[in-house]
Amino acid sequence: MATASARPGTVLVAAGLAIIAVTYGLARYGYGLFLPEFRADFGLSAGAAGVIAAGSYAGYCAAAVLAGRLVAGGRARAALWCAGGSAALGCLLVAAAWSGPVLAAGALLAGSGAGAATPATVAAVARTVPPAGVPRAQGVVNSGTGAGVVAGGLLVLSVPGAWRWSWIAFAVAALAATAWADRSARWDAAPASAPEDLGTPGGGPARARLTRPMVAAVLAGTGCAGVWTFGRDLLADDGGLPDRLTGLLWCVLGAAGLLGGISGVLVVRFGVRAAWIATVLAAAAGTVALGLSAGAPLRAALALACFGGAFVALSGVLLAWGGLRAPDSAPAAAAALFTGLTVGQAAGAVMLGWVADATSAPVAFGVAAAVLALSAAAAEPRRADARPVRAGQRSGVPEPMV
Repeated sequence: MATASARPGTVLVAAGLAIIAVTYGLARYGYGLFLPEFRADFGLSAGAAGVIAAGSYAGYCAAAVLAGRLVAGGRARAALWCAGGSAALGCLLVAAAWSGPVLAAGALLAGSGAGAATPATVAAVARTVPPAGVPRAQGVVNSGTGAGVVAGGLLVLSVPGAWRWSWIAFAVAALAATAWADRSARWDAAPASAPEDLGTPGGGPARARLTRPMVAAVLAGTGCAGVWTFGRDLLADDGGLPDRLTGLLWCVLGAAGLLGGISGVLVVRFGVRAAWIATVLAAAAGTVALGLSAGAPLRAALALACFGGAFVALSGVLLAWGGLRAPDSAPAAAAALFTGLTVGQAAGAVMLGWVADATSAPVAFGVAAAVLALSAAAAEPRRADARPVRAGQRSGVPEPMV
C-alpha cells in the first residue's frame, strides 16, 4: 500500500512545488522583480511602490485566514483553487493595468494567492503523502519560492521589457499548476485541520505560546521587505545595471533560495535558537551588503545569494519553531507565523519606501538589515530551546522540513 501511494505523493509534491513557485516566486515576489518597469511606466515614487507592495502583503494575510478556515472545515480543495484563481486573476489585472491604482489592485489580488497556497498545499501533502515522508515533502514544496524567483529572472533575461506578456504567462502558469495539484492530491481523506485556531484572536493558550516566534517573524518580515520589494530597483536605479544583468542577479537570489532546506539540518543539530539567530543574521548581512554593492555585480550576486538562502532557511526555522511551541497544532502554527512574517513585510515595504524617499535606498537597506538583526533578540531562550525529534520517535513535534 505504501508503494502504491508513493507515486501519487511524488507527483503531488512536484505539483505543490509548482503552486508555491507560481504564487510566491512569481505572483507575489514578481512585483519586486518588475518594479523598475512599473516605476518607469506609472511614475511611481519609492514610497508609492512600498504602499502597493504592502497592499499585496495585506491581501496575502486575508487569503491566509480564509484558506485556513476552509482547510479546517474540510474544504482544502476549495482553498487550493482560491490560491490559483486569485493569483491568475491578479496577474491578468497587472498585465492589463493602465494606471497606478489598477496596478495596485492587481498586485493585491495576485499576492493573495500565496496566502491561500500554503494552507492548501500543507493539507494536500498531509492527505496524499505517506506519514513518514510528510516532513521532507513539505520542505520540498516550500522550496518552490526559489524556483519561481529563478523562472521570473529568466523571463527578464529572455524578454526584457515585455512585462505585460510575462504577467499573462504567470496567470496561465497559476491555472495550470492548480489543475495539476488538484488532480494529484487525495481529497477524500479526513480534514487536516488543527484542533486550535491560532491565526485569529481568541486562539487560547496555544496562540499565547506563539508570542515569541510571532514577534520574531514580524521583525524578520519587516527587514526582508527591503530586498524583496526594492532589491532589483536598487540594482537598476542606484547601481545603473542593465535589465539583463539584474534579471540574472534575480536568478541568483532564487537559486540560493533552493538551498534554504538546510534549515532542517540546523534545527536538528543546533536547536531552534541557534538556527534562528544564524539565519536572520545571514539575511541581515546579505541585505546590508546589497545596499553597499548595487553597482558591483559580483558583490551584489554574493549578497543576493546570502539573502536568498537565508530567507528560505529562516522560514523553515519558523515552521519548526511553531511545531515546537504548539505540537498539537503545527499546521495552524505554521500558518499563523507565516502570516506574521507577511504582516512584517507589509509594514517594512511602506516604512522602507518612506526611508528611501527621505534619504536614499542604501540607507533604507541599512535600516532593513538592522531590523533583521533585532529579530535575533527574539530567539528562543536558552533554557527553553529544544531540538525536534525525528520522524518515527514518540513525540507530537514534526521533524523540521529539509
